[in-house]
Amino acid sequence: MREIAPGAVHVPGWLTLDEQRHLVRACRDWATGPVPIRHTVLPRGGVMSVQTVCVGWHWRPYVYTRVAHDVNDRQVADFPAWLGDLGRRALACAYGRPDDTYDPDTALINFYDGQAKMGMHQDKDEKSDAPVVSLSIGDTCLFRFGNTETRGRPYTDVRLASGDLFVFGGPSRLAYHGVPKVYPGTGDPASGLASGRLNLTMRVTGLG
Repeated sequence: MREIAPGAVHVPGWLTLDEQRHLVRACRDWATGPVPIRHTVLPRGGVMSVQTVCVGWHWRPYVYTRVAHDVNDRQVADFPAWLGDLGRRALACAYGRPDDTYDPDTALINFYDGQAKMGMHQDKDEKSDAPVVSLSIGDTCLFRFGNTETRGRPYTDVRLASGDLFVFGGPSRLAYHGVPKVYPGTGDPASGLASGRLNLTMRVTGLG
């Protein structure tokens, strides 16, 4: 376990293989609908290289809605109670103390193939400042965790492997972060994911 910045903690190998397989099965179910996985179109017409599916709330730049008006006008899958339990357990591990008030109500699941990347950005579409809980499954990636003021330096590069947990909250809640590279073929097929990388991030929208 390592604190990357105040409030930002990396816990390698936190998920067991059984938990990884369970999450992979759940993500495959969500990817088929009711709102299927897709490449998100940005406001200026660009298309994200990652594929995204949501539960609880539907995210599109830069707003949360219950109904996916930009995809098929259907309501996204409900956020399951077991996923919230996992988020609270993750937070307790990263911060060394339980927090029964942590109640995530949405998850964004991003799938990266060998070429996909994620530019430096802030997770700031939520009205809540509760921590973000991030879980990685599959291929290892280079995760760049920066500062709250700029997309540039200073930042810290961290390799996130299958089963890793990364939590950021408090002073680091609005830190810029991104994924400049995925390393194809580095994942363990025993995770249930033969290739690519799944990243599941739990958030509290604060939308009620």
